[in-house]
Amino acid sequence: MIAALTPLFVPIWAAILATGVFLYVVLDGFDLGVGILYRFVPDTASRNLLMNSIAPVWDGNETWLILGSVGLLVAFPLAFAIIIPAVYFPVLIMLLSLVFRGVAFEFRFRDTPHRGFWDHGFFTGSVLATFAQGVLLGAFIQGFKVDGRVFVGGSFDCFTPFSVLTGVALVFGYGLLGAGWLVMKTQGPLQVQMRQLGIVCLAGVAACIAAVSICTPILDASIAHRWFSWPNIAWLMPVPIATALIAVLTGFALRGRTQAWPFLGAVGLFLMSYAGIAISLWPMIVPHHYTVWQAASSPRTQAFLLAGTVFLLPTVLLYTAWSYWVFRGKVLADMGYH
Repeated sequence: MIAALTPLFVPIWAAILATGVFLYVVLDGFDLGVGILYRFVPDTASRNLLMNSIAPVWDGNETWLILGSVGLLVAFPLAFAIIIPAVYFPVLIMLLSLVFRGVAFEFRFRDTPHRGFWDHGFFTGSVLATFAQGVLLGAFIQGFKVDGRVFVGGSFDCFTPFSVLTGVALVFGYGLLGAGWLVMKTQGPLQVQMRQLGIVCLAGVAACIAAVSICTPILDASIAHRWFSWPNIAWLMPVPIATALIAVLTGFALRGRTQAWPFLGAVGLFLMSYAGIAISLWPMIVPHHYTVWQAASSPRTQAFLLAGTVFLLPTVLLYTAWSYWVFRGKVLADMGYH
C-alpha cells in the first residue's frame, strides 16, 4: 500500500504546505491587518470594537504558521536547512513582533493606566510582523546563494529593494484584509471609516502587485520565459486579467453597501497573487536550486507524518470553521473580550 502511494507523497505534502501557508496568510493576515488599521482609529470605544472583532479567533489563526513551519521541517528538510538561515533575521523580527503583539493584546485590557503604550505596541507589532513576512517572501522569490546543500550567503542578503517592496506590499495587503473583515464586523461611522481605509489599502495593493509583476520576470529569465513564451502567455493571461477584474470589483464593493464582498475580494487578490507565485516558481521549493522532489524527506518519513496529518488537519479545519460560525455577525460594544 505504501509502495503504491509513494509517488503521491511529495505532491500531497506540497499541497498541504501550500494550503497551510495560504490559510495562514488569509486568517492571520486579516487580524494583523486589524492591528495595522488600529492606529487610524482615534477613540477608545472604536478600538475596543476592533479588538473584540478578532479576540475569539486570533490565537487559532496562528495554528497555520506552526503547520507550515513544522511541515517544511519534516517533509522537506533540505529546504528548511537552506531557507531558515537565509531569512533568519526576518523570521526573528516576525516572531518577536508576534509575541509583543500578543502581550499588548492581553495587557491593554488589564493594564488600563498604560493602555496607550499597549495600543502602540499592538500596532507596531502588527506592522513589523507583516513587513518581516513580506521581506521573507521577497527573499524567497529572489532565491538564495547555495553551495551544494548549504546556504552560503550573508545574514542580510534577504534585505534588498525587491524584498522591501514585497514587505510594503504585504502591509497594504493585510490592511486590505483587515478593512474587509471590519466592514463585515462593524457598522455605522466605524464601518464607513474602514471602507475608506480599505480603498487606500486597495490602491496600495494594486500598485505593489503591478510593481512586483514587472520586477519578478526581470529578476530571473526562466520566470520571464514561463510567463511570456508562446503558448504559455495565452494560457496564463487569464491570471493578470482576473486579478485586475477582482481589484476593480473590490473597489466597487468598498464604495457600496455590501458587507462580505470587500473581504472576499481581498481574499481573491491574495489567491491570484499566490497563484502567480506558484506559476513562476513551481516545482522549486528552494528557488533556482532544488525542486520539491529533490528536497523531500524519505517516503517512510512522509508516510508516517501523513498518517497523523490525515486525522489532525480535518480536526483543525472543523474547529476553525466552528469558531468562526459561533462568533459570526456584528461585534457590539456590550459584548466581547474582557
